[in-house]
Amino acid sequence: MLDFKKFAQVLLQADLRFILLGAGATLLWLIIRGFFWRTLLLNKASYRDSFLTINEGYLLNNILPFRLGEIARAFLMSRKANMNFWQVIPSIIIERSLDLAIAAGLFLSILPFVIGVPWAAQAAVGIGMIVITGLGLFYILARNRERVLDWVARMGERSSLMKKLTGRRVNAFFDGLAILTDGRLFLKALGWEGLNWLVAILMYYLFLHAFFPHPNLLWVIFTVGVGALGIALPSSPGAIGVYEAALVGALAVFGLEASITFAFALSMHIISYLLTALIGGYALYKDGESLSSMYTRLGKMKAEGKA
Repeated sequence: MLDFKKFAQVLLQADLRFILLGAGATLLWLIIRGFFWRTLLLNKASYRDSFLTINEGYLLNNILPFRLGEIARAFLMSRKANMNFWQVIPSIIIERSLDLAIAAGLFLSILPFVIGVPWAAQAAVGIGMIVITGLGLFYILARNRERVLDWVARMGERSSLMKKLTGRRVNAFFDGLAILTDGRLFLKALGWEGLNWLVAILMYYLFLHAFFPHPNLLWVIFTVGVGALGIALPSSPGAIGVYEAALVGALAVFGLEASITFAFALSMHIISYLLTALIGGYALYKDGESLSSMYTRLGKMKAEGKA
């Protein structure tokens, strides 16, 4: 049960130095994320466009439900980098898949040191297997591009609907999958991803340090994994409530008080909101877009998809 009086006291007594350091780590995380996404885009976009567009997507995710910000950033990037929308989409799918795989790995690596969550191991293994299988299938498709395209072309000759649904989209989608067959570039992407997760661990540690004098590294790594898995599925705008519940639940395993852990989770979420709002809002302004115009565009795209 959350003690709101103690929650307010905890917020007021938090070490502001570590809150500010955590904010700096959050900004560093966003900067590295830009390099990671640019690499997944086969360096066909500038770093500036990659960094600003990914923050536009995060801003829209914070406002719109069901992760519509991911669709928005694919659309925005297709305009900036002269890339096809369907060429950008695979980079986002691969990005999210790698995130889930690493989150599941972190979770499972700490699980032997944690008691009271026997069901969680099966869930993490299941997620990891699904992600690895999915990436494996994408790799097989990318390696057999010509065969798949020939099959799609033959199907298009038999069905006008199939031809209408695929067309140039399939070629563009395979262009986006090309990173899976480029060993050097894919390893570079994995390097940026690994650095990104190390910064995420640092970020969580700094924010936890603002509320706990000596946070245990086990708490940090376990919470990072649970937090990433907890918000993996589309949910409320910005995962409001879902994110906090995941972090509080993870830290409850170590017997930490809910009032303090909720203050930690909320402060970290608010800082993330503020940074993505400032950067993403600036980017939308520079692009001549607004939240209302993007919402209208996404609505039209959704309607066209249903049609």
